[in-house]
Amino acid sequence: MCDDSHKGLVPYTEFNRRQFVALGTAGAAAAAVSAIPGVAWGQTGVTERTVLIKTPDGKADASLFLPQQRSAPGVLVWPDINGLRPATADIGRRLAGMGYVALVVNPFYRSGDAAAVAPRGTGQDPAERDRKSAMRALMTDEGVTNDGMAFIAYLDALPETSKAKLGVQGYCMGGPLAFRTAAAMPKRVGAVGSFHGAGLVTPTPNSPHLLIEKSRARYLVAIAKGDDARDPTAKTVLKETFDKAHRIATVEVYGGNHGWCVPDSSAYDRPEAERAWAALTDLYKAALI
Repeated sequence: MCDDSHKGLVPYTEFNRRQFVALGTAGAAAAAVSAIPGVAWGQTGVTERTVLIKTPDGKADASLFLPQQRSAPGVLVWPDINGLRPATADIGRRLAGMGYVALVVNPFYRSGDAAAVAPRGTGQDPAERDRKSAMRALMTDEGVTNDGMAFIAYLDALPETSKAKLGVQGYCMGGPLAFRTAAAMPKRVGAVGSFHGAGLVTPTPNSPHLLIEKSRARYLVAIAKGDDARDPTAKTVLKETFDKAHRIATVEVYGGNHGWCVPDSSAYDRPEAERAWAALTDLYKAALI
């Protein structure tokens, strides 16, 4: 859920973007950035392109980022409610700079391509919230499961993707989507990262936490402090569910508010975001083998 401290999106400048992506390879030659024709800027050694992926419901557009090495583990990124945009694409770009084949998808492709469904303004006015809700309503559980399977199959078919286990990470609404993908593809997904995930524990029969036992992945669940204050029992339920399913998992409440990991969020908290990135890096190093 989104807590009241989250005031939507803020301007995301070239300077912000350069800083954010360079953090992923700080101290390495690949951290240098330079202009790329047709793109505002890019990271040396990372190749990127827009791709279309066939799903049972149509064709989903996504941003694909390839690292320098010829064979690397794949990572699927489910964005937050504001979808595929420069800030979430930069999460993929940063992952590629760290040595992963990263696919950042447009979860709202049923409503249009990334440009058509891009957030308007801060994303907080009532009309924009209604528009997002309508787009989200088209994403049924079955549809999300099918999407996740199609995205993983796409990554697996790339010659650049290694045979190692894949990672799936999600932000806000993307957290539950990552859980669902791991349950749908237990033999391929080795790690799940959820950052300020929305509604991971609910009283309904389709609650994302009930899918944990269907997966074989390791988990990192990073909870926003405001979300924990609203529902302090969720972390306990998650820990108990992971223990019962015998899954290796870290469930931790961070000092940031909802949205603290996404660099164009008004709640972005760089120190806490970097702490989450460090935990994700450790998870992937251990699980994507």
